Amino acid sequence: MSDNKKAVVVISGGLDSVTLAHYVKQLGYDVYGISFNYGQRHKKELNYAKYQIDVLGGVHKIVDMTFMTDLLAESGSSLVTDTEVPEGHYGEESMKATVVPNRNMIMLSIASAYAISIGAENVWTGVHAGDHFIYPDCRPRFIMCTDAAVRIGNQGFGNLPEIPDNEGLKQGDLDKFIQTPFIEITKNAIAQSAFALDVDIAMTWSCYKGGDIHCGKCGTCVERLEAIASTGNEDPTLYEDTTFWLEALNRDTV
Repeated sequence: MSDNKKAVVVISGGLDSVTLAHYVKQLGYDVYGISFNYGQRHKKELNYAKYQIDVLGGVHKIVDMTFMTDLLAESGSSLVTDTEVPEGHYGEESMKATVVPNRNMIMLSIASAYAISIGAENVWTGVHAGDHFIYPDCRPRFIMCTDAAVRIGNQGFGNLPEIPDNEGLKQGDLDKFIQTPFIEITKNAIAQSAFALDVDIAMTWSCYKGGDIHCGKCGTCVERLEAIASTGNEDPTLYEDTTFWLEALNRDTV
């Protein structure tokens, strides 16, 4: 690695987090990617995460959290149980079946500990405005509070900006440790950035079903298809179904 500042990027292997990793690299950071194997049925995404971090000349860590498969089984989440992955628009009520309890809190806590241990400047995560429909741990208030908790809980260690005693939490704090540059923008805008950053989109994985190729019907596939189509660029991804997403976009959402 170089003498550049270090940044830890939470990278799943999907379009959002991969684009984020390339963005962070462009800012001049050395990228330390961290991924999580929590027993998700689409864990093949981890191979794509490793590929992208290798392209960026970074360091990649995969954290084994497969204990979550058993621990969270009663949640019924379709990502860690045999519950069927819902198909349709990513803002539909049925997509709540893909929520994994407290997932981002767990991941950001581990990523922050890793960042502090290696002297990284910050932690980056690719949550975006489209996630706000279903996932409460992708919303600005959650990130603001998690960032504050990490800084308070590790005061005096690493490169964390301090929070003075009795300071009220302020959304939009520019001096935060957990960075979320996509949190107020759409997936469409992220896809546009991916092309601008020359990301190898074919080497990203979004589908929650984890088959041989993207299904084209689950919420993340529908979202991906819409976003890439919005850019006017050719989509290099292979899908089992390339038309279902158009129908899904006309459905009611939460």
